[in-house]
Amino acid sequence: MTKFKNYFASGELWQRNLLILWFGSFMTGIGSSLISPFLSLYVDTLGVFTKKELSFQSGLIFASTFITMAIVSPLWGKLADQKGRKPMLLRASLGMAIMIFSMGFVTKAWQLLILRLLLGAFSGYTSNSVALMAIITPKEHSGRVLGTLSTGTVAGTLLGPLFGGVVVAHAGYKMTFWITGIIMFFVFLLTVFFVKEHFTPKPKDKVLSAKALTQVIDHPKVIIAMLLTTTILQLTDKSISPILSLYVRQLVHNPQLVTIYSGIVASAPGVVMLFFTPLFGRLGDKIGQYKILLFGLVLSFTIYLTLGFSHAIWQVILLRLFIGVSDSALAPSVQIILSQNSPQEATGRIFSYNQTMQSIGAIGGPLIGSTVSAYFDYRYVFFVSALFIVLNILNYATNFSQLKESRY
Repeated sequence: MTKFKNYFASGELWQRNLLILWFGSFMTGIGSSLISPFLSLYVDTLGVFTKKELSFQSGLIFASTFITMAIVSPLWGKLADQKGRKPMLLRASLGMAIMIFSMGFVTKAWQLLILRLLLGAFSGYTSNSVALMAIITPKEHSGRVLGTLSTGTVAGTLLGPLFGGVVVAHAGYKMTFWITGIIMFFVFLLTVFFVKEHFTPKPKDKVLSAKALTQVIDHPKVIIAMLLTTTILQLTDKSISPILSLYVRQLVHNPQLVTIYSGIVASAPGVVMLFFTPLFGRLGDKIGQYKILLFGLVLSFTIYLTLGFSHAIWQVILLRLFIGVSDSALAPSVQIILSQNSPQEATGRIFSYNQTMQSIGAIGGPLIGSTVSAYFDYRYVFFVSALFIVLNILNYATNFSQLKESRY
């Protein structure tokens, strides 16, 4: 224990915080993904539903978290700029712990819906972790640090469904929520005792208004471009979520292997991201994050277009691995460009806007993917995703000069 305390007493603040926030993001990733694959099955235990009713209830309950998140994130962001990022980390981790733990006691679908709505209101641990590290990390290390931080969430999201499946199989759905709640409370305690932030609270009248915010940003078009990029990335990623396992089933002739291949296809990008995200972060520090962003956009367009022409499961798995490479370039580069173009007094709000745009994409993507697959073949969803990426490339090209001027 003494050695552990000595470690946190040595080193720079950003280095110590990175370790704790990485672990907190890792545990948050586990906590959020632990229950999501089984949410519709849990809803089915809360009443007697027809197939259509179950689909509607599950979709509404799943989307409700993102709807609330999109609404309240700017409010939390403004408060973060006034009170600091650590209070927001504590609010998010404790709120998520209470809401998720309570889900294990519901007996009706409407009760679960209310708790999922409240969960969205209290979410934001990862985004506030990024905002805090963006402020305290030296600019020359920001790519490596934010890239490393993002691997925590990726790793947790990969392991969560595996751990959740074991818990459900041996202890039932309710235990999954209780374990998740305990995990998030542990994250809360870690944040209380080990995350440090030197922040002087500001009076309300000293917090920048929306109009004043645009005046202190050197490159507002870059911020807007990155927020749009975030939305389109989420639309692209989430649009294929409803059909991915169905597409796998169409390609795999042995029914007993469908779930195995579906798991491989779903997790393939995350496995690659664990290794490539820090590498792209460091490379971006050397050559400029805008170049990494362009590389990711072009590569992702090529991959999604090719996925629409795939005819074998091995092709899908290989291409999903390459999606992991493009995602490793895209997600961190957006965060880094935002952080390096955000004044310190507005970082919390800008990252909260980014979380709102993520939520909007997370809501719209599955709806678009489901609609396209209902009227056309599954492969057309990949073509639509490729069109989304074209919009992102056009968005990038429109703002390229400012991106280049900003050197990020």
